[in-house]
Amino acid sequence: MSISVAYFAQAQNISTIRNSLEVYSNTPMIGSSKFNAMAGSNGALGGDATSLMTNPAGLGVAIAGDASATLFLSNNKNTSSLAGSSINYNINKFTLGNAGGVATIQLMTESAWKFINIGANISMQSLEDYVESPGNANVIIPKNLINSSGNPVVGNMSYLGHAYNRYGNQTKFNLGVGANYNNSLYVGASINMHYAEIDQYDSAKFGLDLDNSVNSFDKQYTPFSEKSNGFSATIGVIGKLSNQFRLGASIETPTWWNIDRAFREYSDGNDGIYYSNYVEDRNFRSPMKATVSGAFVPNKNFAINVDYTLGLTKPKYTVDGNAERELNSFFNDNYKNLSEVRVGAEYRIKAFRLRGGYSYMSSPIDAMTINSYSNAGVAGDNNYSNLVLGERNTIGAGVGYDFGNFYVDAAYQNISSKYNNPFLKGSAADGTGYYSGDFDVNTPTSVVSSVKNNRNNFFLTFGWKF
Repeated sequence: MSISVAYFAQAQNISTIRNSLEVYSNTPMIGSSKFNAMAGSNGALGGDATSLMTNPAGLGVAIAGDASATLFLSNNKNTSSLAGSSINYNINKFTLGNAGGVATIQLMTESAWKFINIGANISMQSLEDYVESPGNANVIIPKNLINSSGNPVVGNMSYLGHAYNRYGNQTKFNLGVGANYNNSLYVGASINMHYAEIDQYDSAKFGLDLDNSVNSFDKQYTPFSEKSNGFSATIGVIGKLSNQFRLGASIETPTWWNIDRAFREYSDGNDGIYYSNYVEDRNFRSPMKATVSGAFVPNKNFAINVDYTLGLTKPKYTVDGNAERELNSFFNDNYKNLSEVRVGAEYRIKAFRLRGGYSYMSSPIDAMTINSYSNAGVAGDNNYSNLVLGERNTIGAGVGYDFGNFYVDAAYQNISSKYNNPFLKGSAADGTGYYSGDFDVNTPTSVVSSVKNNRNNFFLTFGWKF
């Protein structure tokens, strides 16, 4: 535990932990409007290309070809609160969120195998995120300086604000095959290709009492950028217990990522702070996941599905040095296996469809005790749950209309989460503090703001059945 807490205190950047869990251990779940309205719950239903995102056996359920594309409008709002003040920031994006298709091949034989179907799906989402936390003038950090006369003086640095800023995109492409055995057993497999691109910034603002100056400082090893490629595979099965009840199960292997990084390292020089840019590559393995599903289909007009996904392993970096070793120690001691429940339903009134869904995902990090400042600026040990990333709740709703060979679906999602956002901590001995052009600032204590994230997503799907 001492190693992992030390890493948390002196890490290259808290955003390294966050990106490891939020980006590389997770995948885009932007599907069709139907998929999104049902909160991604379709593991025992299947029938279209979005089955590749949960259980590829769902490809085998399809009895007609299908192709669709989904437009995606998102609003991402962060509200960061500290010491009685709050800062809001909104990001709006409009893009193609999903495209996919299934080609059905009916087997004209007397065999019990009825169909072999091939499907492809691509899901895309923006990784852009901006969290700006208010300042707190009660947080004072002493700093030894040299004045213009060459004499040593002690100045007080007041904390005036902080921002995590991330740009980037993430894509997942699935290619799979599903088969139908006697209209009662469905099996499938897919290969999954992942891509992510990140530009990450971490900056803080301080005021110096000696000359009343205000300057912006960058966290050691930031800004950094990462371009990453990954590979995983999924297998699944769906079985009909009766005409009304279905059970499904799938396993997705870890995603093996290769991450090309470029980062900035700051150093103290005789004439102030200078920096150098470096490149490196890392290998990362995300957790293996298993999903079990159940569906109730009492008639052709109504269906309800429940999925439960559980992480079976922990994230792990290939060790090339102390940074990866300490990251792995942190995950071993503080990571909680992924746990998510998704429920979705559809009701049909002739050609009209009504859909709804809900999902809950637990926080991936156990409650931790870290040294942090109170609102009064007093340092002490405090325990936090939902640290770095919090529990996530998703509510979905949607409608659709089937014109025969063509269909149009629309959906809305609200995704909300709350988490405690630590920053500022760094070590002078390890040089992991914040740097400006003249000097660095280090404190052994974190500032922790409270962040509410609220995402409103709108989807419009155009599809063709053939």
